[in-house]
Amino acid sequence: MRSITVALAGNANVGKSSIFNRLTGLSQHVGNWPGKTVEKAEGVLYFKGYRIRVIDLPGAYSLSPYSVEEIIVRDYLLSREADVVVDVVDASALERNLYLTLQLIELQAPLVVALNQVDMAEKRGIAVDHERLSETLGVKVVPTVAITGEGLNELLQTIVEAVEKGERLTAKQLTYGKEVEERIERLESEVRKLALSEKYPPRWVSIKLLERDHLVAEMVSKCEGGAEVLELADELAMELEEMHGEPSPIVIASERYSKISEIVSRVQRVVAPPRVRWERTLDYVTTHPVLGYAILLSTIAGMLGLVFYIGGLLSEAIEAYVGDPLAEAARALLSSSLPAEAVRIVVDGLVVGFVAGLVVVLPYVVPFYAVLSILEDSGYLARVAYLTDNLMHRIGLHGKAVLPMLMGFGCNVPACVGCRILETDRERVLCGLATVFVPCAARTIVILGAVGRYLGVLPALSIYLVVFLVLLMVVRLAYKVAPGEPMDLIMEMPAYRRPSLRVTALKTWSKTKSFVIVAFPIIIAASAALEALSAVGLTEQLVPAMAPLTVGLLGLPAAVAIPLVFGFLRKELALVMLAEVLGTWELSEVMTPAQLYTFALVTSIYIPCVATLAALVREFGWKRAILIAMTTLAVAIVAGALAHVIAIMLRS
Repeated sequence: MRSITVALAGNANVGKSSIFNRLTGLSQHVGNWPGKTVEKAEGVLYFKGYRIRVIDLPGAYSLSPYSVEEIIVRDYLLSREADVVVDVVDASALERNLYLTLQLIELQAPLVVALNQVDMAEKRGIAVDHERLSETLGVKVVPTVAITGEGLNELLQTIVEAVEKGERLTAKQLTYGKEVEERIERLESEVRKLALSEKYPPRWVSIKLLERDHLVAEMVSKCEGGAEVLELADELAMELEEMHGEPSPIVIASERYSKISEIVSRVQRVVAPPRVRWERTLDYVTTHPVLGYAILLSTIAGMLGLVFYIGGLLSEAIEAYVGDPLAEAARALLSSSLPAEAVRIVVDGLVVGFVAGLVVVLPYVVPFYAVLSILEDSGYLARVAYLTDNLMHRIGLHGKAVLPMLMGFGCNVPACVGCRILETDRERVLCGLATVFVPCAARTIVILGAVGRYLGVLPALSIYLVVFLVLLMVVRLAYKVAPGEPMDLIMEMPAYRRPSLRVTALKTWSKTKSFVIVAFPIIIAASAALEALSAVGLTEQLVPAMAPLTVGLLGLPAAVAIPLVFGFLRKELALVMLAEVLGTWELSEVMTPAQLYTFALVTSIYIPCVATLAALVREFGWKRAILIAMTTLAVAIVAGALAHVIAIMLRS
């Protein structure tokens, strides 16, 4: 069976992922690009005797090195791994989308254009002559509607026929203005003499050098004769700048847009006035400076209700009907054949660890992915980012970061996973740091159980206030010291669409499966390790070992060391084990109000649980996950020590 590798390229919100999900269904997996935290989605389908491997490239607006996503797309295309590159173009926003198309043509990629969302263009009164567009670009153009699957068979047929006939899918060369073309040709003649011209298209290299692309310049500098080429490129770029009074990258971009305007004028016409009045009304309401925030708060309340309340009910049900019976069955089965310590490790470690992972995934992660998919596919996520952008900029993030942070109230695990909706690696890490400080449902149990119950509502609310102040300060500091430049929110407002239940289910399943494969082993192993330490009596040795910290620095009872350590497994365990080690649920009888407050504050700040650490590892790698965890631990100790000092000062 012959194989074909197809790469899907295109701007964000053009329906690229919808095409990917429609084509590959459940035969897909999600990982990260090598050495990057950007998601890599791959899938397989079989069509007319061909095994077609589909790569969903990150959304990119150009092939310039301005973001990690754009660099990934460019590097992949330069590798020539793909037999066919399908450029997904939004028919209702042709002028904007063709900017990437022209760069793919410059790169001489084996190209087929999927003219997507033709139904939306029609609703807006826009007609695109795809045959004339195909003739103008010199590549096959196939009209599609990804959300319904319309045109996808024709797209696959076009790909297979091109491969079978051995057709050359490289588009015809598009020329720019006279001044620019003269300098491209002069530079191209010199680039052809370099060794890299055998691997990279000389015209593309020349254009990139005139754009002052530093990555391409670095490649050229390593070639014999590269220094002379770079000197010539700089000279020619300066000539363009003197002629036009603009930086050379702007000059080249202007030439592309001029060519795009010429193409659009040939292939596009307005056939009727827009018929999307309801969309305009909905768009106006959801971005209104007053009504927009009311709708946003309602949406947030609904999401938190789903994750916190329904997720809590499901969690209890799983523990009652799966966890407890499974643990009892395992204990009964193993008690007669294994020592008590081994049974404890297997049952309370492995089995309970598995159930803990199950309790996180089903009630919390699955609804999060489903809701995120619906918000993204409907177009509302862009409005949320727009409304919250100014607020989030104050701590070095932008509007998109608010969604995973809000989800952190339910559970920090899907909140960490949700950070991948941000564009740059720097922002994803900062958002990940922010989300782990958000008090999740488990930490809320500790706050209410240790402070709300014994000290009252206001002291409990004050812990939330302190935690959020800590969040703002830590993220702001990280924003100042983290390498890289902050990114402004630049994104289009996609049209509102009805989400596809099939696509939502596929996205939810794919992402949940990927998380389970990575996170479950870590959760189970950590649970078993902690239980093994307890079984051999090492946890009791923690009490005197941690006394300088717990008693000396934090002013807590020495026995609190055990619940603080076990709180890493699950935060609810911290409160349960606190009662166990102190011998009573009436905590106010054995701890002072200051100690209860300090215990809840420290527990609420340091790394939420092993499941969250697993999510951090999954998203950011071991080094960054450990750094974030250690940051929360250090901040928790400092906050607890300050609380202890303030309590002493108030008593005196």
